[in-house]
Amino acid sequence: MQDKGLVEVKNPSEIFLANRSSNSGSCIAAVLEGKRIFLIEVQALVTKTVFGYPVRKSSGFDNNRLQMLVAVLSKRAKLPLGSQDIHVNVVGGLKIKEPAIDLAVCLAIVSAFADKPLQKDLAAIGEVGLGGEIRTVSRLKERIKEAKKLGFSHILSNNEAKDIKEALRKII
Repeated sequence: MQDKGLVEVKNPSEIFLANRSSNSGSCIAAVLEGKRIFLIEVQALVTKTVFGYPVRKSSGFDNNRLQMLVAVLSKRAKLPLGSQDIHVNVVGGLKIKEPAIDLAVCLAIVSAFADKPLQKDLAAIGEVGLGGEIRTVSRLKERIKEAKKLGFSHILSNNEAKDIKEALRKII
């Protein structure tokens, strides 16, 4: 909305990626909201817990799904996350419910845990199953096309990695 009334937003993904972080713990995801595909930033912060019980909190992402993904990373990728507080944030205030964001959440957590930034041209698309497998999502080709249109040349999906361990070997 502007002083002239409603104005078309030609590329909403650019709004969500405008002040993108270059720190560790950040990954780009291609998500479906209604019929539109958006690229959004997922941030994670991983710190040693001060209390005896690690905290898992999220903003814009289902907390139960976060608990499950942390368990998958611990069991299938052998990451020692049991003594780590984990905070996840979907930038821009969106609340994402679709599982296509799972892989980006996992990569953001691993990046934060290792304190190593991911490639700037990396976008992640995929659901992560309990066995650590990366599952395909609807409209994958369209999501990849949108990511490439915005300059992301390295797209990680189930086409590039069959499971979370293979995905981690490719990017970290």
